[in-house]
Amino acid sequence: EEAVFLRKKITLVRAFSLLIGSMVGSGIFISPKGVLKNSGSVGFSLMVWFACGLLSMFGALCYAELGTRITKSGGHYIYILETLGPLPSFLFLWAEFFAIRPANSAVVSLAFGRYMLEPFFAPCAAPVPAVKLVSLLGYYMVLTLNSWSVTWSARLQTALSVIKLLALALIIVPGMMLLAQGHTENFQDAFNRQSLVLDKLPLAFYAGMFAYSGWFQTSFVREELVRPERNIPLAVIVSVITVVVGYMLTNVSYYTVLGTQDVLASPAVAVSFVQRAFKSLISVVPVLVALSCFGTMNGGIFTFSRTLFVASREGQWPPLFSMIHIRKHTPLPAVMLMFPLVTAMVCIGDIYHLMNFFSFSRWLFIGLATLGLIVHRHRHPELRSPFKVPLFIPVSFTIICLFTVAMSFYSDPVNISIGCTMVLSGFPVYYLIIHRQMSSRCRSLFYYLTHKLQLLLEVVQQEIKTY
Repeated sequence: EEAVFLRKKITLVRAFSLLIGSMVGSGIFISPKGVLKNSGSVGFSLMVWFACGLLSMFGALCYAELGTRITKSGGHYIYILETLGPLPSFLFLWAEFFAIRPANSAVVSLAFGRYMLEPFFAPCAAPVPAVKLVSLLGYYMVLTLNSWSVTWSARLQTALSVIKLLALALIIVPGMMLLAQGHTENFQDAFNRQSLVLDKLPLAFYAGMFAYSGWFQTSFVREELVRPERNIPLAVIVSVITVVVGYMLTNVSYYTVLGTQDVLASPAVAVSFVQRAFKSLISVVPVLVALSCFGTMNGGIFTFSRTLFVASREGQWPPLFSMIHIRKHTPLPAVMLMFPLVTAMVCIGDIYHLMNFFSFSRWLFIGLATLGLIVHRHRHPELRSPFKVPLFIPVSFTIICLFTVAMSFYSDPVNISIGCTMVLSGFPVYYLIIHRQMSSRCRSLFYYLTHKLQLLLEVVQQEIKTY
């Protein structure tokens, strides 16, 4: 009885919550170990955290300008498509679907399961099968919610963003109190150069940037934002500054309470911190951290489903995934598609190997997207964007991203080679399926299956263009 399309339901507060909820997740509670391990010392690890925050701000500003120049949803995918062309955008979509997004979701899900079970098994480690089972249950709950309602997904994200900031506050406050009392022994010889290995620094940056990742989330839902020209830059700047300050204070608190060996030995740094700082909250903080990871899972599903939705609309993904449920007004097929791959990666994966595996592909394509901003400016000098950043920001961000990607081949050649192979495997797929036309018999069979699935899922094409 009414038009079927994605409504503009994301206000400034919800956009801010989406960014905070996506950035403050498992990263700050598991990445300190990876950053410290690959940077070598407390001082250099803090420098890496600040540099990652500054780099995230540069990238967020570039994406804010892209979001005001290009009015479609889809994030990295649509920016690469509109600026660099269909082949690199399809390679991103291929790598994102088969490697980046399922690995990222698996990392966050495993962190959720680990922290959720930690209070029940402390001081022992939780059994790995139990962690994976709880991880999958949490992921399936978020998947169901995103299939059910856009409004409730956004409301949950707002509530969990408050919980995330509370979890950070419970770590920052006691650490700052101990530091004010003169407990600075863990910062002695903070910049020990003997333990610094330069070829490991890209992996330290990957771990740090994983913790900050999420600053680009509003670009995926651009068409559902209220007043995007104003709200995208505002939400991006405020949220990234909030997270950078929070992360720096959190890491200082970690190192004030825990020594370097404690951080490196801990499977869950936040839990070790609470055990050492104040045991009365030993069962509270892990649950808050788990809820924080839950919010990151929610934000990831919410945004990536829009990438598949837009790619399908642009003709680079099966048309079923650009359809919307007739009553719920959610992109149901796109939301459900990640279910099998994430399940497989949670069952077989390890957090730190998964992190290096997907980081190569992610930062390669983010660098290409900001390169596309430079190209778009050159091609369309007449276009007046309501938000524009100085040219040195996209140039420096692009160079740093591509340089870090190149250096990572020396740091972790096995996982990076797997990620590179995954990207390159999209070439024959593009030329055989996207570039060439299917035969009439294949096309008929394809549309027959699509029609049957459409009836089963009760979904139809969007009836109103929102871009």
